[in-house]
Amino acid sequence: MPIESLDHYSVRTANVDRAVMFYERTLGFRRGARPAFNFPGAWLYRVAADGEITGGSVVHIVGIDPNDSAGLSDYLGEKPASQAVGSGALDHIAFVACDITAMYTEMRRQKIDFRERKVPNMALHQIFIEDPDGVTIELNYAHPDDLAAGQLHLACTPA
Repeated sequence: MPIESLDHYSVRTANVDRAVMFYERTLGFRRGARPAFNFPGAWLYRVAADGEITGGSVVHIVGIDPNDSAGLSDYLGEKPASQAVGSGALDHIAFVACDITAMYTEMRRQKIDFRERKVPNMALHQIFIEDPDGVTIELNYAHPDDLAAGQLHLACTPA
């Protein structure tokens, strides 16, 4: 029974709006349909080149309501507050991305700290950022041999 692709990942946060804003502005996801769970949250979807939502939800924002945590704990289980920050046992979430130049521009505009890596013996350039709740996000870009020569703009393949 092979795994075919990432379905989604969930981020617990005390500030749903802040998390949604980060994923929409920085990574280009869009808020979409979400079941009527008994706790706050949002489901974020991938957006195609034509601006339409495509595919299933990718990021599930799970709201922590300190005044009423029963709905969340009943559905997803109780977690200590210390586990609700950062990636916990999860190291990072990775996405294939395109248009590295646009990402640099957006990170500068939002003053987002980042680190970069080139994967040895692979045509892969990686950017690592953190979401507002400390979850590490890895963005993987095709890396032409002449990236160091300033050829950073990589066109997206239409979805």
